[in-house]
Amino acid sequence: MTATPFSVGTFADGTAVPFPGIVVDDRVYDTRAVLPAAATTAALLADWDTALDALQTLADSVSGDGRPVGELRVMAPVQPPGQIFGAGANYREHVIQITVAHRLGAADATEEELREQAARELDERAAHGEPYVWVGVPSAISGPYDDVILPAVGDHHDWELELGVVIGRETRNVTVEEALDSVAGYTICNDLTTRTLVPRTDIPMMGTDWMRAKNHPTFYPTGPYLVPARFVPDPAALDITLRLNGETMQKGSTSDMIFGVAALISYVSRMVTLQPGDMIITGSPAGNGSHYGRFLRPGDVMDAEITGLGVQRTVCRAATDNI
Repeated sequence: MTATPFSVGTFADGTAVPFPGIVVDDRVYDTRAVLPAAATTAALLADWDTALDALQTLADSVSGDGRPVGELRVMAPVQPPGQIFGAGANYREHVIQITVAHRLGAADATEEELREQAARELDERAAHGEPYVWVGVPSAISGPYDDVILPAVGDHHDWELELGVVIGRETRNVTVEEALDSVAGYTICNDLTTRTLVPRTDIPMMGTDWMRAKNHPTFYPTGPYLVPARFVPDPAALDITLRLNGETMQKGSTSDMIFGVAALISYVSRMVTLQPGDMIITGSPAGNGSHYGRFLRPGDVMDAEITGLGVQRTVCRAATDNI
């Protein structure tokens, strides 16, 4: 028997307490029907191997009697959310684009020479280097259809669409070969950044400040769902697309990652202990606002999509809008 594909999410109905559910053919089924003790998706992930079998049995047995997903509020899939670990400068063409745009090389180099220099450096980094990873705060996670609040502090608020990898077991010091066994599933995350808050010009020796640039409330729109890893045959072969007000700004593939999902998990697990529900966001393809010189404004609409993981739609609002 072929396993019925399903996704996992968190849903709300009016003022009722949000509940975990699976989505099959755009209908939602409350997972508490088969796992009554797991009142949240975080609880499902705490014993993911057991939960996955029960959820698959539920998905295989549904008969169309669930609630239409359109009747419910779709929240970020993991509730309460775990830690966030973000990979920076992890898409080859993106890094080359930045190198050329900011002329990060010899002052008299041509654009082609800058591209060639960046490509050589990336080849060396991929062969002998390590990922660059920073840490985000769970309180900045928002839902896939929630408004994005552009803070009053700083300027040049930017988008970066990324593949999110959700961990399904405690993970420490795993090898690259073992790493994918720790993955519960995949989701979409738009990693927003206030560019003018990245550099610390007041403390040049410290360089950058990712805490203040990336962790404002609503700066990680996540979801709509967590798609179990068994339904994502190759996380290195997914298309990533972000449209701003209907215009395609990012169009890339996870195949352009410098360090793939397994390498990122292995690296992070050498530094910290990953817990069920933690999310690693894996970098963003070329085409963010810095490239275009066009940043987010109140009223902008972002539509984000990754192959097989669903779509997001978020509207930007100013912090002064009292929302």
